[in-house]
Amino acid sequence: MRKQVLQIPVILLAVCSAALAQAPKDSVYISDENIKAVLKHSADTHRTIPDNTLRVIDMGQYQLGVAVVARGAMKGGGTTANAGGGSAAPAAASASQSCGEQRPGATGPTGIFHDDTAESYVVISGSGTLITGGSIVNGKRSGPNDEVTTVLNGPSCGGTMVGYTSREIKTGDVIIIPEHVPHGFSAIPDHITYLSIRPDLKKVLQHGYVNSALK
Repeated sequence: MRKQVLQIPVILLAVCSAALAQAPKDSVYISDENIKAVLKHSADTHRTIPDNTLRVIDMGQYQLGVAVVARGAMKGGGTTANAGGGSAAPAAASASQSCGEQRPGATGPTGIFHDDTAESYVVISGSGTLITGGSIVNGKRSGPNDEVTTVLNGPSCGGTMVGYTSREIKTGDVIIIPEHVPHGFSAIPDHITYLSIRPDLKKVLQHGYVNSALK
């Protein structure tokens, strides 16, 4: 009898977990007006991170992050604080742990990679020089409470990129960046704005997140 009583909470937990893990019953619609509202809110609040998650959607067995990233002009070299591909590089985070190969004095464009989330970019305006691949050196890991970890991309490593490939990207281009692949920008003539779709198979991102501009 006691064993049966103890099993009841376990069964209820399993049922509740299954209910919470159900995928949406209909399509999830994010309008052009939603995207523009988030970009306007970012500009109005002088947000220093160019990456803006719109929503984190529970798809049942996984989550899906949808973001819009707006970057301003960047001269060749790409050593600005926000040069990382998915967000501001986490190097400025307090008490960050080192990651990647350590090469004292190494210089070059900055970039980032994400442990658990891939990204699909869809460029909606502007152009830039995207750098991908190679390695991160002298990197710093994002902290557990940093926005890049909790909302944007999950645990990440940002630092100097070496051995990368450069590509000019423009409006209409689509780029797929797998997990653990370093990425960033080395130059942006005027601006570049792109959507980023982020499958979150391990559910590391904040469940049910909705950008404050859309609430």
